Amino acid sequence: MGKNDRQSKTEIPPGTLCLLILKTLASGPMHGYGIAQRIHLLSKEVLEVEEGSLYPALQRMLIKGWVTAEWHPSENNRRARYYSLTKLGRKQMGTEVSEFEKVTAAIQRVIETP
Repeated sequence: MGKNDRQSKTEIPPGTLCLLILKTLASGPMHGYGIAQRIHLLSKEVLEVEEGSLYPALQRMLIKGWVTAEWHPSENNRRARYYSLTKLGRKQMGTEVSEFEKVTAAIQRVIETP
């Protein structure tokens, strides 16, 4: 990775990774690489989820009961762990979206104040 690559990469704001993962899994089960790719594509290639952030977040979400995981063959016939949203995870996603919208609106008010 060159110097320009590092400068053009946008960091995922702290506290939003779980929200992004939960929202992504709302469309159906996915393996880790698929989750990262979907977030990257839906963000129009602005957001990039690093493995070093993704898998620890998924592990925390497993422990909290927000997602479940099962091993299945992937599209290229490799063994992959597929994550699915639980009922508790759907509830948490609603909470995360509400909190994000509240904080985003507050930040927007500050930015727009002359």
